[in-house]
Amino acid sequence: MDNEELYPIAILIDELKSEDVNLRLNAIHRISTIALALGPQRAREELIPFLQDSLDDEDEVLLALAEELGKGMEEYLGGPPYAHLLLGPLENLAAVEETVVRDKATESINKIAAVISPAQIEEFYVPLLKRLSTGEWFTSRTSAAALYASVYPKASPATQDELRKLYTALSGDDTPMVRRAAARHLATFVPTLSKEQVLSDSLPIYRKLSTDDQDSVRLLTVDDLIAIAGKLTPAEVNDQLRSSLRSAVSDKSWRVRYMVADHFVKLAEAVGQVLVNEELVGSFVALLKDNEAEVRSAAAGQLPGFAKLLERDVILARLLPCVRDLASDSSQHVRAALGMHISGLAPLLGREATIENLLPLFLQLLKDDFPDVRLNIISKLETVNKVIGIDLLSQSLLPAIVELAEDKQWRVRQAIIEYIPLLAKQLGVAFFDEQLGNLCMSWLGDNVYSIRESATVNLRKLTDVFGVDWARQTIVPKVLQMGTHPNYLYRMTTIFAITALAPSLTPQVIEENVLATVLSLVQDPIPNIRFNVAKCLEVLAITLATSADGKGVAKTRVVPALQQLKSDADPDVRFFSGKALEKISV
Repeated sequence: MDNEELYPIAILIDELKSEDVNLRLNAIHRISTIALALGPQRAREELIPFLQDSLDDEDEVLLALAEELGKGMEEYLGGPPYAHLLLGPLENLAAVEETVVRDKATESINKIAAVISPAQIEEFYVPLLKRLSTGEWFTSRTSAAALYASVYPKASPATQDELRKLYTALSGDDTPMVRRAAARHLATFVPTLSKEQVLSDSLPIYRKLSTDDQDSVRLLTVDDLIAIAGKLTPAEVNDQLRSSLRSAVSDKSWRVRYMVADHFVKLAEAVGQVLVNEELVGSFVALLKDNEAEVRSAAAGQLPGFAKLLERDVILARLLPCVRDLASDSSQHVRAALGMHISGLAPLLGREATIENLLPLFLQLLKDDFPDVRLNIISKLETVNKVIGIDLLSQSLLPAIVELAEDKQWRVRQAIIEYIPLLAKQLGVAFFDEQLGNLCMSWLGDNVYSIRESATVNLRKLTDVFGVDWARQTIVPKVLQMGTHPNYLYRMTTIFAITALAPSLTPQVIEENVLATVLSLVQDPIPNIRFNVAKCLEVLAITLATSADGKGVAKTRVVPALQQLKSDADPDVRFFSGKALEKISV
């Protein structure tokens, strides 16, 4: 390698030593380039020791280094047989104070564990793990907890025994941050153990952590409980975990109860049907009635998933009374969570029970004061539609939706507009034309600009749902009618609507139905309309150009109109027409 080739590398190495953070950061991101240019031997002998010795004081640089070392860096050192050399710099990074740097370093160490051989693990990885697990500073012990799962299956039986003992020590550490890390990573460690090892080692660790005096430790043990239950038979779960399950559901800290509620379906699937029927139904009811709104919201989110595991009679007798209470809950967030998930109960209850029990609740939630509650119900109507049928749905719920569509709060009207295409898809074209068609057109004349704008976008989405022929017969005539309105805002809305619809229309529809109205507005007395006509003609010309006949129409009818606008008295009109002509000619 000659000096010219070495020169850029020398610069990069200098940048790694620079006082400017951005230069160092830049050099770190190009570290693989440096290694490639140096060649495997020099990268191993010069670059890695340099990285190990020069631990930066900027967290941003350390984070970038931790990330780069895990991106297949071993390939530049000579392949997996030399991957263990990366463990040195990463060990330093796993002990720094900044959490994100440590997390990224442990992620990279785990990637290296996947490519190194069992011999390298015994010689290099396990000693590193021991050093971190028994380090003087809590930071290294915290990082260590994340490194057991990836290496345990590759270790020898004697080393495995040692690793389990080290993990047990971490779970009893004096520092809450270390115990928290042990609780967080136990769920990924458990699947690598045999059932006997789970019973002899993991279960005592779990029990210790789940009764920790810090709720920040206890809340992380919910995943551990699920992982341990997954390794045991239903009978063993009943014997070993029933009391722990009960304690978690009734924990004095709402954060722990929230975690239980948030993971309830996974928990129920892991512990087995017997315990679900005997224990978890009561626990779930307790969570749905919890004092804390966050817990009730999380439990409401698990309703359909948990109900799938129960008999229909149990849902009706035990869960539905709670659902009725939640529909009138004092917290809007609980009602919003219920609105999002209540429809999932309909397929489980069947048509009659849904009509009798859920339909009144849907109506109640549709009239809720909080917009999110109403919208969550509307967004999930398809599930209900499949169970009770469109006729009943339209009779009972549509009046409430129409009422919302005319709400005095413009944001509510806007939100309903955004859900109209979704409703249209569910209701079908005939029903839509009869019940909602006029409503959609009325929004084009709304006092609020944002509503008019949303209404034009809505028409485009409806055209995508129902097709061009429907748009030609139903929407286009009504939109064009507004083009001759004496109020300029209506004429402006016509232009906006055509601009929004154009990409969804065919060249034939544009030529036969739309173009004449747009061209008539070229002479409009209002400059704002004229420059929007120029923008509209540009979009129409692009759509026309998708067919051979359309190209001819663009040339003979659109281009002359734009040229006329280009000599307009208003500078904005001239600017936009000129821009449109440039775009079309390209």
